[in-house]
Amino acid sequence: MIDLYTWGTPNGRKVSVMLEECGLPYQAFSVNISKDEQFAPDFLKISPNNKIPAIVDTDGPDGKPISVFETGAILIYLAQKTGKFLPSDPRKFADTMQWLMWQMGGLGPMLGQTHHFRRFAPEQIPYAVDRYTTETKRLYGVLDKQVGEHGWLAAGEYTIADIASFPWIARYEWQNQKLEDYPNLKQWYDRIWAREAVKKGFEVP
Repeated sequence: MIDLYTWGTPNGRKVSVMLEECGLPYQAFSVNISKDEQFAPDFLKISPNNKIPAIVDTDGPDGKPISVFETGAILIYLAQKTGKFLPSDPRKFADTMQWLMWQMGGLGPMLGQTHHFRRFAPEQIPYAVDRYTTETKRLYGVLDKQVGEHGWLAAGEYTIADIASFPWIARYEWQNQKLEDYPNLKQWYDRIWAREAVKKGFEVP
């Protein structure tokens, strides 16, 4: 059994979607970040950087419980545990990893800043809004080109790179983007959203 500590954010949904896709038994525990529950001492033992999501696998690699935080690390862990969504072929593996890192180092952080300055900042700062919205548009263009040429983000198949990226694109309206402006991305988006595991994962918590 896997214990998932999460909240309804793009990062949280990466892992709930992955768990649904892998068919792993899990139970979800809400960590309400709007009430600072991520700073609770018990949660910090699992996720010392006080960020959701995090997991505890009661059946770890040696049969003992193991906790994992950071979404990229969790996705890799679950992929290796199940043998799903992370190709073993060295070239495909490298391709998947570079696009996963692209999401973790670029797409997620930049779109997160766009969310903050467009929706949550106590005051509107035009420079920040323009800076991050412009970068968001650039990243959408990168994604649109990649999936247009290869069908998926990496390895020519559905992988953890797609699973990591999709929940951020699902909030395109928060980012002042229109999927119709990116026809390849929209086709990619629609194919992923049609997956039942994705829909179930988005209902958690």
